[in-house]
Parts: sequence; C-alpha cells; structure tokens
Amino acid sequence: MSELSITTTQNVNINFTTASVGERVLAYLLDLVIIISYYTVIIVVFFNIFNIENLAGTDGASLMAIYGLISLPVVFYALFFENLMEGQTVGKKILKIKVIKIDGYQSSFADYLIRWLFRIIEVTPPFSFIGLIVMIISDKTQRIGDMAAGTAVITLKNKINIDHTILKELKTDYVPTYSLVIKLSDNDVRIIKETYETAVKSADHEIIAKLVSKIESVTGIKSVSSSPMAFVDTIIKDYNYYTQNM
Repeated sequence: MSELSITTTQNVNINFTTASVGERVLAYLLDLVIIISYYTVIIVVFFNIFNIENLAGTDGASLMAIYGLISLPVVFYALFFENLMEGQTVGKKILKIKVIKIDGYQSSFADYLIRWLFRIIEVTPPFSFIGLIVMIISDKTQRIGDMAAGTAVITLKNKINIDHTILKELKTDYVPTYSLVIKLSDNDVRIIKETYETAVKSADHEIIAKLVSKIESVTGIKSVSSSPMAFVDTIIKDYNYYTQNM
C-alpha cells in the first residue's frame, strides 16, 4: 500500500491510503462469486424450470439473443454498481475500498465508463493477468483503466491524515468571502467541521453536498467556491476570521 496525497484548491492536503493489490483482487473475487451465483440462478430457473431452449425452438438467433440478454447484467455489473454506489461494487463495499479521482473530486460516470472499457483488455479472463501486473508495478496500485480515467482505489479502513489550516491562525492578509457566516454559532461550526472531516475521511461527497445545502439554507449564503469541499473549508476559515476579529 502507498499514500496518495491530494491538494485541493483551498490548500487542503488529504493523504489517502491506496488499496492493496490483495484487497482489490479479493474484491474482484467477491464480485465474481456474485456473478457466478447469478448465472447459477438463471440456469436453474430459466433453463431447468422454464426449459427456455424448447421455448426458443431450434432458432439459433433466438437462443443467441436470449444468452446475450441474460449476460447483460454481468457485462455491465462493474459500471452499474460503481456509478450507483459512488465508486464501489458489492465486493469493494465489503472490503471497504472505493474508487476516487486523484484530484480529490467525486468520480463521474465518464470516469467509471473509462475504467469499465479497459476491463475488457486487463480484467476480463483470460486477460486478468494484465491488470494484476500493472497494479503490482504501479506506485498507486492503479491498473490501466485507473490511469486513463485519472482515478485510484483507496481503502476506507485506515485513518486518513488530514492537514489543513482550520485550527491554525489565519494569514494576516486573509480576505473572507462569506460575511453571512457570522449567523452561525460556535456549536454550528464545530458540527460543520466534524461532519466535514468525517466525510472527507470516507470520501463521502454526498454528505459534503448535503452539508453545503444545509449551510446555504441556514445562512442564506450562496456558494461561489470552486467545489463543495472548497466552500465548506472557506466557511470554516471565514468564521475563524470574523470571530478572531470581533
């Protein structure tokens, strides 16, 4: 495992621990078990109970269409779940690992799509050894699809070291952005800070987005920051600025 350091636009340094090759392989095997279980159920239900080959008759094209339709959930398994579960398949969820952008932002559907397309040449048997070799030699445990999409897989099990200026004195030339932040109380900011740090630790961008929405609704502030993370970080800094100068 190695450290993946991300510096956001507000100089927030986040050090993630990348998932090990073993964790990624085990997550893949767990997903494979789910896929095999799916095929087993399909074979038992459709072929043995409904005898689908007799229903399709001897029409080879019809059988091929049925086989293709049955295989669709398997083909799109990784793409569907990573997009639905924000960077996790069922296997990744169990192993507590997750796909993130190496620039700190939430991965998009396009990123998951790129990773999925490269699965054909580096993950799908019999080419699985390609992805394995690339992950072993990569300093961020990335496969080719990760490199192309600008993503990495991190572990959520270990604590993440976050080093920023929230608890430090602000620079003398610091210029606040949101004056309405004074509507918040010390307890409000404490909750915001704790929620923000917890969300960052787990790379939970959905919680950060909800936090932004809550801050805007309570204070009347409208974000002009470059990202939700930048907004929350600025809110905390601005509150420190105004309370230190009151």
